[in-house]
Amino acid sequence: MSSSPAIIVTGAAGNLGAAVVRELAKGSAPLVLMERSAEKLEALVASLPAGVEVLSIAGTDMTSQEACEAAVAQAIAKFGTVGGLANTVGGFAMAPVAKALAQWDAMLTGNARTALAISAAVLPAMQAARQGRIVHVAALAGQRASAGMAAYAASKAALLRLTEAIAEEYRKDGITANCVLPGVIDTPPNRAAMPKADTSTWVAPEAIARLIAFLLSPEGGVVTGGAIPATGVPAVSA
Repeated sequence: MSSSPAIIVTGAAGNLGAAVVRELAKGSAPLVLMERSAEKLEALVASLPAGVEVLSIAGTDMTSQEACEAAVAQAIAKFGTVGGLANTVGGFAMAPVAKALAQWDAMLTGNARTALAISAAVLPAMQAARQGRIVHVAALAGQRASAGMAAYAASKAALLRLTEAIAEEYRKDGITANCVLPGVIDTPPNRAAMPKADTSTWVAPEAIARLIAFLLSPEGGVVTGGAIPATGVPAVSA
């Protein structure tokens, strides 16, 4: 077993998840990588530096607390305990309010229920160790919805409230919980979807990953219950 508590990364092979994994791989903590696709997960692990301790878990039903608990049990069996969670799982869809009901359940399930299931699964181990760091990826839309984002924004708002509740309930146990709130992340899919967009204020996944890594670190314990914008600023010429 490792001497350092493991960190779980969900959605590990996604555009942001992979950036988080690569950032965390620079440290000493073992990594538990959860991803729907076994093929993508295998490719990610193969790209990591030699010597990084990794447990790969593919195909977990992230909407099921029981399935998430089983994944956490695997992590504890291999590494002894879990000290951090970076939850990057989520989905996006747009529709006007009059048609939003068709995507309401999918957004609440994919963005909020999954976060609750994995949080509930890791909290007992963190509580027993009297330390832990939880970071969820929400969105600016969780604070204020734009047109066409009723279901999406509501799901991200639910994630913010969940994070606040975790922070208050588990503060006495040395556990922190925070959300990062990206605007538009500079990824190939976003560039393909918005080819004419001004990308100067988009934020690289690697920059958000560094923020998440800080919140997962011992130094990050100064922040809990936070909803932290990760929107960057335009580059300024010298």
